[in-house]
Amino acid sequence: MFSLAIMGMIILTITTLMILIVNLVSKKAFMDREKSSPFECGFDPSSSARLPFSLHFFLIAVIFLIFDVEITLLFPLIMSLKMSSLPAYSMILMTFIIILLLGLYHEWNQGALTWTS
Repeated sequence: MFSLAIMGMIILTITTLMILIVNLVSKKAFMDREKSSPFECGFDPSSSARLPFSLHFFLIAVIFLIFDVEITLLFPLIMSLKMSSLPAYSMILMTFIIILLLGLYHEWNQGALTWTS
């Protein structure tokens, strides 16, 4: 038990030292205006390089990722069909799909799926 605590302290010390060394070495001495500006053939940029990002598009992308991850969670249910009974399997699957449909209905009801606003 004591050796585990000593090993933990050694690991904590090494990682702390590594983080401090990386932070000290990676700092830039000065910020150059030319290096931090976008490159457009040597001319000053005609417009801002930081265009506004559509928040609605971001929300649609996040909803897509959530449903995509939930669909990948359905794949192990196919393999578990061999190990479980049909009523238990159908109950778990229907509960999962109902939760998905309730989430979709909530997003639809909140107006997150309407593109024009």
